Amino acid sequence: MYTSNPLFQPITIRNVEIKNRYVMAPMGNVGHADAQGAFSQSAVEYFVARAKGGVGLIITGLCDVAPQIEGITPCHMPLPTLNPNAFLFSAMEMTERVHAWGSKIFLQLTAGFGYSGKSSVATHPVAPSPMSNRWQPEIQHRALTRSEIYQFIEGFVQSAKIAQQSGFDGVEIHAVHEGYLLDQFTLSFYNQREDDFGGDLAGRLKFPVEIVKAIKAACGEDFPVALRFSLKSFIKGHRQGAVPGETFEEKGRDTEEGLAAAKILVAAGYDVLDVDAGTYDSWYWNHPPMYFGKKGIYLEFSKLLKKAVNVPVIVAGRMDDDKLARQALQNGECDMVGLGRPLLADPDLPNKVRLNRTAAIRPCLSCHEGCMGRFAKGGRLSCAVNPACGRETTYGITPAFDKKHVLVVGGGVAGMEAARVAALRGHRVSLYEKSSELGGVVIPGGMPPFKSDDRDLLKWYQHALSETDVQITRNHEITRDDICAIEPDAVIIATGSKPIVPPIKGHGSLPAWCATDVLMQVELAGPRVAIIGAGLVGAELGLWLKRLGRQVILIEASDTILGGAMPVMNADMLRDLLHYEYVEIHRQTRVIEITSQGIKTQGIEGARDFNVDTVVYAVGYHSENRLWNEIKDDARECYLLGDAKRVNNIMYAIWDAYEIARNL
Repeated sequence: MYTSNPLFQPITIRNVEIKNRYVMAPMGNVGHADAQGAFSQSAVEYFVARAKGGVGLIITGLCDVAPQIEGITPCHMPLPTLNPNAFLFSAMEMTERVHAWGSKIFLQLTAGFGYSGKSSVATHPVAPSPMSNRWQPEIQHRALTRSEIYQFIEGFVQSAKIAQQSGFDGVEIHAVHEGYLLDQFTLSFYNQREDDFGGDLAGRLKFPVEIVKAIKAACGEDFPVALRFSLKSFIKGHRQGAVPGETFEEKGRDTEEGLAAAKILVAAGYDVLDVDAGTYDSWYWNHPPMYFGKKGIYLEFSKLLKKAVNVPVIVAGRMDDDKLARQALQNGECDMVGLGRPLLADPDLPNKVRLNRTAAIRPCLSCHEGCMGRFAKGGRLSCAVNPACGRETTYGITPAFDKKHVLVVGGGVAGMEAARVAALRGHRVSLYEKSSELGGVVIPGGMPPFKSDDRDLLKWYQHALSETDVQITRNHEITRDDICAIEPDAVIIATGSKPIVPPIKGHGSLPAWCATDVLMQVELAGPRVAIIGAGLVGAELGLWLKRLGRQVILIEASDTILGGAMPVMNADMLRDLLHYEYVEIHRQTRVIEITSQGIKTQGIEGARDFNVDTVVYAVGYHSENRLWNEIKDDARECYLLGDAKRVNNIMYAIWDAYEIARNL
């Protein structure tokens, strides 16, 4: 059927016709491979779910082509050359099933990590030139030998031939992008080689140029070869990135060199450029957190690239706004739209856009908790707002055999998720919320402009609940007597948490508020604000108030801000933004008294006085579980969820609720 929406116009890459312009951007298949280097069944189901959801082209996560060189640990990622037959068996099932849904699929092939590899993943540290490790500076990387470079090139050829035999429609080379090993070869910041794989730009590009030429020779000119490509690096130094808008000396690839490199790479034979920006030293550019505060962060680079090369350009970078994506295509700013994390959150996004059901799209929060955060903890790829991601067939929602009346107390995200899942399974669900709004602490947490994704999540829950038979009662603080009178079959307590007010001498001498109060009414903050507590809530509020023109002082009792539990890219960007915006931070410092003139502190800087006119408490929350304690011993099925059980992040509120509700 013809459509005037450019998102659903077909496009051809070499001889491969793709039904629409949506691309599943490549994300690491961490934990979705077996000991033989084959795709696990969970990986097959994961990709098939996105094909079913309507995406035109899938690009898999990275698959190492010569794992013996870096010592890639088993099960970390698929490895085509480790056991080609095992890989072929799993990959052929995947491509057959993806093709059944009308989608195409490219296999992403990598030369590995180099300087950016953690010792738990790559046990043999190599790099273009000798250097210390990005994450563990005590680890020294030796220079890759010429023989090993050619082993990698041969590995790319073998892997591409296996991909072609397996039914993949093309391959993507990973990557002159993100500061992986291949990218390190192309950047003079990392590459100080004196042989023909170093030196000038042509020498530094020799590695990726030789790869595409060898693949084309082996697989034929019509077999598509895409390239993951960072146009600009945003490197200020080792382990130091530049925030948006910052003036700095680019130590990596600047835009001018990026465009020159693109022309050389396309001339060598690459059929598609999959563009972004950043490296592991500026990691938040590759994995953009919510602090960018906008969608389409790579469009400025795809625009430039479109003018420089004559091959299709894919652009990702928070392109989940269908209006923005459609406009980018209409304006010639890109040829295809890449979606990574948004397809983790909602694999059906393309179909929902096509059917004009955008209100039903579950939003990505840019939190990284379920994807990159789980990688860091040794977990599999998944998603904070979609617990079934990466385990689609084993952890989906199935009808309940024994239908129950489920009473949910509390309308935060845990309560809403529990109610949603229980209702989808066929239970009769009643949800009670003591306030007039559903959302709990996510309502104040989503107030800063850069937290719009949190607000979108609450809108999605309201929409999702409206499509069920959940009976919602607002402005009703339910009691034990109410529950006993209703006599439900199961009770879920998700009553949330309350902010902690620390017992500081002189409390009341100045206007003093909890962070949630100021988040909801920012005008409560005067011109000079002291925020006690520099965890996530305090730091985000401090950044917002600073941008609103307040003078902000963050006081933190520990030796680090943000609590140390955030995914790296989010924590790094928030810290860098606080520094860039000149937010004053005092670590290992305690407020010992509040006076009418300000606050008195004691810390590693000694005793100090600060002249402020507003104090904000952001020292954490305590669980509100009074009702649970009243009813937990009653003879009924009863569960405690969310912050009422344990103060944590959005992901675990949703995940715990999903687990309980899908098993009621």
